[in-house]
Amino acid sequence: MTDTPPTKQQTLAWLKTVSGELATATLKRLDDTLPWYREMPPGRRSAVGLVAQAGITSFIQWYDDPTSTPWIAADVFGVAPRELLRSVSLTQTLQLIKATVEVVEERVTGRDESLREAILLYSREIAFGAADVYARAAEARGLWDARLEALVVDSILSGEYDDELPSRIAALGWHGHGEVSVLVGTAPTMLDVDMLRRTARHLDADVLIGVQGSRLVVVIGRALPADAADDAASPMPFLDIATALEPGFGDGHLVLGHEVPSIVDASRSAKAALAGFAVARAWRNAPRPTLADDLLPERALAGDPLARTTLVNRVYRPLQAHSPDLLATLWAYLDNGRSLEATARELFVHPNTVRYRLKRITEVIGWDATGARESLILQSALIVGSIAEPDANQRRRAR
Repeated sequence: MTDTPPTKQQTLAWLKTVSGELATATLKRLDDTLPWYREMPPGRRSAVGLVAQAGITSFIQWYDDPTSTPWIAADVFGVAPRELLRSVSLTQTLQLIKATVEVVEERVTGRDESLREAILLYSREIAFGAADVYARAAEARGLWDARLEALVVDSILSGEYDDELPSRIAALGWHGHGEVSVLVGTAPTMLDVDMLRRTARHLDADVLIGVQGSRLVVVIGRALPADAADDAASPMPFLDIATALEPGFGDGHLVLGHEVPSIVDASRSAKAALAGFAVARAWRNAPRPTLADDLLPERALAGDPLARTTLVNRVYRPLQAHSPDLLATLWAYLDNGRSLEATARELFVHPNTVRYRLKRITEVIGWDATGARESLILQSALIVGSIAEPDANQRRRAR
């Protein structure tokens, strides 16, 4: 004579009786099979155990009333501290669910086939519930990261730093080391932030991205330290990185600020890039991207004090300190329409002497006075430098 299968009420009563035994067996299985669980601090191990016990209790309640399915995730993961969701990955959570289901299946084997089917259905629902919990957490983190990144970029652009800026940058997962440069351009209609980040990663760079109205601002840093490897190649210039990021910007000018030592100094690069972006249309054949320092004349004419200071410190004063002859030769060369012969006649020297001095000028300041664009930069520097120079020095040099 075949044994009569237990009723649902009998099975439910049996489950309530063995729930403590199932929880103990589950924790032992976790300790035996999951290395990450064994390595956890006692407090987190206890929290994981609470989740496993809640899963078993929730299954018994669900078996009694299957209409409670929508509350599975809340029942099980509601006991987990917030820091546990951050420290336990979705993969580890699924391993936890698998171990728990295996223990329950082994315990109920041969008792009731309908109970085994219920376990399989519940495990499917709890897995989907776990995925939903982690998806919502990731979405919330993504929105928070976007707001925090926008706040950091705004702080860099405004130059209004506080003591919390480094911690905010660290919270965004910034991997930049050493030099930083800021790239400013027009925001495209459909901004693909992920494409910009992927491109930067492939170039061993890290980026912070912000949109201000119609402007797209990208803070670029090197993702690897300069001394990461003794035999490593020279780091890619920021201009090359900006060129690779160029397709992610909209139409219009694209301006790259000068390098600065670190992320906390990025405001200086940002100010130069913003000033250059505002006047880039004045350079008819400006390349894309353009260096902000190549727009120094336009920036100075527009009233940018940083551009005027840069022109004086990088052109006028180095030539003045090196040799009065170099400064006088550059003045005469530019005033005479870059004519060697006319310059030589004015200075009463041989044209070869003018050539030699022009070569020395290039070595001292890094700009070539014989180029059309660079001669404009140098002439602007002479004008700004002479205006900024005290009258006494001008009179003494004239004598």
